[in-house]
Amino acid sequence: MTNFDYQSRLNKVANSLAMTHTDAVLITPGADLRYLTGYDALPLERLTCLALTSTGKATLFVPRLELPAAQVHQLDRYGIEVLAWDETDDPFGLVHSVIGSLRRILVSDQMWAQKVLTFQKVFTSEVHAAGPLLSAVRSVKDAAEIEAIAAAGRAIDTVHNNVRDWLRPGRTEREVGRDIAEAIIGSGHGTVDFVIVASGPNGASPHHEVSDRVIQSGEPVVVDIGGTMPSGYCSDSTRVYSCGDPGAQYRQAYEILKVAQSTTIATAGVGQTGAQVDAISRDILTEHGLGEFFIHRTGHGLGLETHEEPYIVASNHVPLVTGNVFSVEPGFYIEGKYGARIEDIVALTESGLVNFNNTSHELTVFE
Repeated sequence: MTNFDYQSRLNKVANSLAMTHTDAVLITPGADLRYLTGYDALPLERLTCLALTSTGKATLFVPRLELPAAQVHQLDRYGIEVLAWDETDDPFGLVHSVIGSLRRILVSDQMWAQKVLTFQKVFTSEVHAAGPLLSAVRSVKDAAEIEAIAAAGRAIDTVHNNVRDWLRPGRTEREVGRDIAEAIIGSGHGTVDFVIVASGPNGASPHHEVSDRVIQSGEPVVVDIGGTMPSGYCSDSTRVYSCGDPGAQYRQAYEILKVAQSTTIATAGVGQTGAQVDAISRDILTEHGLGEFFIHRTGHGLGLETHEEPYIVASNHVPLVTGNVFSVEPGFYIEGKYGARIEDIVALTESGLVNFNNTSHELTVFE
């Protein structure tokens, strides 16, 4: 996709730096760099670093051998100067010589510790994590991002719509997971980020992934899958399937879960905090005796990373705003027996809440 407004993103971050009396932010490869430049740089021991100052000056420092990859993105269109350094150069000293001695700088949260420590020696400045400032900007999605996430949602929905082709008794979780991973790529994703196929008692582990356990008749299977599209934006969706009737007790619990998830989506809105949205699902499950088995937050933000701000959790008291994108995924997990989770990615837009995952929320039973 070419319609992302990188210039606007750079301007927003520069303005935020100025407003917080911060001189510059230093960003190494990862989602923050891709967000600001479109460049999905390799994380190497050699330094690749975007330096953005509060005045809006942007310089990308790259190893000479990575220069062609950076130049593909024509970063000069956004006023970003690209400076290459050679094997015998001191890249940290080069950054310092270009942006000067500063009082207060931020570094990207995922910068390697070795690089953070070297920058601290070079700059002798206050060095702080850039996460809070960058997350505040990245968590508000524009129209192009919303469409990219919608495309990711449509792609992962096609995979869930075909789970019946692969999930059946006698197959292992790993065998089913392998088919699903292949389908994720076939749906248009560039990479597979995770495949969870958790059958029977394995469903009680929210991040089980796959094993060589053979799927049995009459047991529920939690399928949580996601990947990254060529645009860089992610998908994430969970549904529950069963090869035969899982029993009345499970069906009853699942119906309560379905109400909790649908009610949360129906009532979440701008101005509510992450804690308030989390409480919607949690209160319903607690009322019906399932609260103690809901062992994780109700949701997480999603964009260039599967997990990012805003987090829908009891400790988050920041109001949600238009442009926030996050998951709604209550669940219950009963050790030794089974588990369940229903997950959709939703966005708060000017025209109301949009759900990016539209496959059936029913317990899908394969007879």
